[in-house]
Amino acid sequence: MDRPNQTTHFGFRDVPLGEKQTLVNDVFHSVAQRYDLMNDLMSVGLHRAWKDVMITALDPPKGDRPFALLDVAGGTGDIAFRAAKTAGSGFHATVCDINTDMLAVGRERATKQHLDDRVSFVEGNAETLGFGDRAFDAYTIAFGIRNVPQIDLALREAYRVLKPGSRFLCLEFSTVDVPGLDKIYDLFSFKVIPPLGRAVTGDAESYQYLVESIRKFPRPNAFAEMIGAAGFARVKWQSLSGGIVALHSGWRL
Repeated sequence: MDRPNQTTHFGFRDVPLGEKQTLVNDVFHSVAQRYDLMNDLMSVGLHRAWKDVMITALDPPKGDRPFALLDVAGGTGDIAFRAAKTAGSGFHATVCDINTDMLAVGRERATKQHLDDRVSFVEGNAETLGFGDRAFDAYTIAFGIRNVPQIDLALREAYRVLKPGSRFLCLEFSTVDVPGLDKIYDLFSFKVIPPLGRAVTGDAESYQYLVESIRKFPRPNAFAEMIGAAGFARVKWQSLSGGIVALHSGWRL
């Protein structure tokens, strides 16, 4: 539920809370077709290693035991496909994304990879998931939660749809903690990524927002407190690549 008269950030701009989702949707409508290519270019391929760390932590069962994954804001299917390829026959992933263009790309990729029987795509909002209580064995969200207008609501929804004993995993850009690397990272982010976005997708403004949104995201300890406040236990995080990203984890016990 929106909170009247509140504002939030859209990159470095303050906007009415109720307008952020539309602005974010416009970003991903614009970049959907080249989203995965841009991830490779922006991270120099490192996003693949970061996602592998997430899948290792997820550790989906290899046998025929039923295992239901909910991957939120994962429209192009990257996390779900990786998990499906390592899991056993009992695995099924539901990708939930609010953006129809991203979902269309994901469905097309699933068909090409012959994974459309193991990965389903559903349009939905992370703040108000259309799934029953205690429906999933794991919840993942990669590079998506910072785009959610009301992160606390999304975390509470994650807790609600997970079965007791299930795990929440969130991979997100974080705070660089290596002296010197922080300056190089800022230079690359603000001087290279938006022009690269213009060259590859024809849209520099969307990538300007994306790099700004990283700076507005809570620091790891603050985000961990938010995860705990949503009800999760044994909350921890792991910094990767000098703090460029962090893998956050919590359990519904």
